[in-house]
Amino acid sequence: MLGGQVITDPAGEIKISFGYHCNNSTDDSGEESDVSDIRPGSKLRRANGSFSCLSGAALSANATLANTNICNGLLGAEILPALDSPTSFRRILSSPSFSKLDLLSSSFQSSLSNLSCSPSSPSELAEDNSCSLRSTSAPSRCESFLNATEVKIAGGAAGEDRVQAVCSEENDSLFCAVYDGFNGRDAADFLAGTLYETIRHYLGLLDWDGLPYLEVEKSCTSFKQRVLNSMEQALIQAENDFLHMVEQEKDNRPDLVSIGSCVLVVLLLGKNMYVLNAGDSRAVLATSGDQGFGTNSDGQLQAVQLTISHTVDNESEKIQLLKKHPDDRSTIVGGKVKGKLKVTRALGVGYLKKKSMNDALMGILRVRNLISPPYISVQPSLTVHEISSSDHFVVLGSDGLFDFFNNDDVVKLVYSYILHHPFGDPAKFLVEQLVMRAADSAGFSKEELMSIPAGRRRKYHDDVTVIVIILGMNKRTSKASTRL
Repeated sequence: MLGGQVITDPAGEIKISFGYHCNNSTDDSGEESDVSDIRPGSKLRRANGSFSCLSGAALSANATLANTNICNGLLGAEILPALDSPTSFRRILSSPSFSKLDLLSSSFQSSLSNLSCSPSSPSELAEDNSCSLRSTSAPSRCESFLNATEVKIAGGAAGEDRVQAVCSEENDSLFCAVYDGFNGRDAADFLAGTLYETIRHYLGLLDWDGLPYLEVEKSCTSFKQRVLNSMEQALIQAENDFLHMVEQEKDNRPDLVSIGSCVLVVLLLGKNMYVLNAGDSRAVLATSGDQGFGTNSDGQLQAVQLTISHTVDNESEKIQLLKKHPDDRSTIVGGKVKGKLKVTRALGVGYLKKKSMNDALMGILRVRNLISPPYISVQPSLTVHEISSSDHFVVLGSDGLFDFFNNDDVVKLVYSYILHHPFGDPAKFLVEQLVMRAADSAGFSKEELMSIPAGRRRKYHDDVTVIVIILGMNKRTSKASTRL
């Protein structure tokens, strides 16, 4: 099979940052189970809905510095560990009275109130000093989105990657996000600490006509577009907030202006799957292909990429970037935007967006001839997919996964694994297979590669984060072809 044999003892040399399953909270006897006892590999008990299981795994390659003073360091010191749940989802009681940051620590909210918070639009960033962070506004009008009796939260970190998942089985909703940070961890930490609640806030501003979500017509095109618009507004708000904080801190920490993060969000509401991405992380759907995606004659699963790779290697992105800067002959240098980044869209990286932030850098770190910023956009690509009986699973991965596997490889590996291990952890298996592939490419054994410390190991593979969402009711292997 692809990538080598199945590792039968994954708890050995390879240390995975986290792994978890999202399951129904009742066992076969009908009694409520303790969520903290759910382990990867436990039996699926979910009775219905558009997703049945979620697993995640991550592996660090980069050595990262401690979090900076942005938000007084509270993002790294308090919020992420509080939400991190290495082997299961953590149960969080919900309430209709939740305001936007209620799931975050009170000390973080206090630190935000002490900062001069961001204006509401990029154009106001340089001149507005008012403290009006919309993310801490009053509770939203929507009392249905994820305001169930409880939600379950899990998260993890690997080098500069961050990952987050929030599940409400009562409302049949799931939020998953991969934040692939670069040049530092602050932007990814900021997203992990705030973006879910920012999206929740903007969805709460929608006119739901007083109906709970599951009574809303899910096939309504205008409703789907409003959800996508809300996700986009939330990301732009996060960008404004983050860059404003960087603006305040840049005199003491000028390196903050170079820190950024790619963003990938998948939001399941009922039968609809909403996807937002900015950067080069991917969401890949495995489907039997009767919705116009096409099938092979032998009927095996097809890999459908739901996201656009925003890099200069994408000809469409390259052309669009060059058109925006007709007077700058150095827009792309050495296959990178201004000779610095391959990605064309990301949150943060203020030095490629604002001259004042670029001026905070010194020497060779500063971009020469910053003629017409911004060169990097936070504008996301958005899509919605209605989940059907043909769809089997979705794989979310940071670009480190796709350095070694193409989309077809990923689908084949995951399907083959769940076929032989129906209650195993496919995300962890993918990471293990990547390690074997990376070791083989470098001429090492798996053990030799894993003995190289983070930082030096970045020469052989990137940080890797993977989430696998099994779609549909009791359908891990039932309808897919076994011919790989």
